[in-house]
Amino acid sequence: MSRHPKLHRMAAAVLVVLALASPVFAQQVTDYLGVPGPITFNGTDYALSWSSKPTPDYIKQEYLPRGQVPEAYSSMLMVEFLAGDLKPTSMAGAQMDLLNRRKASDPLVSMALTENAQSGEVILDFILSGRDETGGIVVEWNAYRYAQAQTAAGKTGGMLLAISRRAYGEPAARAFLASLQDLKAVQVPALAAAELPKF
Repeated sequence: MSRHPKLHRMAAAVLVVLALASPVFAQQVTDYLGVPGPITFNGTDYALSWSSKPTPDYIKQEYLPRGQVPEAYSSMLMVEFLAGDLKPTSMAGAQMDLLNRRKASDPLVSMALTENAQSGEVILDFILSGRDETGGIVVEWNAYRYAQAQTAAGKTGGMLLAISRRAYGEPAARAFLASLQDLKAVQVPALAAAELPKF
């Protein structure tokens, strides 16, 4: 999940256990991937808002619609790359292991996995929850598309293209959960059909 004191982001950071904690948001955003944006997804433009390079082989970047901030977003795109011999199924499996462990403290956790036999790609979508600084509930749904990638420099590895959606406060969270199936019916196919960023 995205940066939050009690609601830690668990994107492709699961591929590298040491990268689970995101660094403090910086004002200057470095485009490590060569994907400055905006990235258009499902009719909305997402601009680069945050980036990190925890290791020389691992890069993660986040993109937000105009007017949204990382600390309180309602919609976010994520692009990540980790060099190495990584398969989409193993990347998704690592995320699922984290989610299964989270179930002990978060009963809302649930997930669904879709594999594309032709491309070898995998989409994992999941729901989880947490509390903000004031104790208010935050509900987050994510869809992670895992794929193998090769950079322009010839480096191979695993990549993530993901969409994250959030709702804050109990009334908004209840409405969000009530409409979740409709949201998934639109967002998951859109993610599967999206062009993967080139870098």
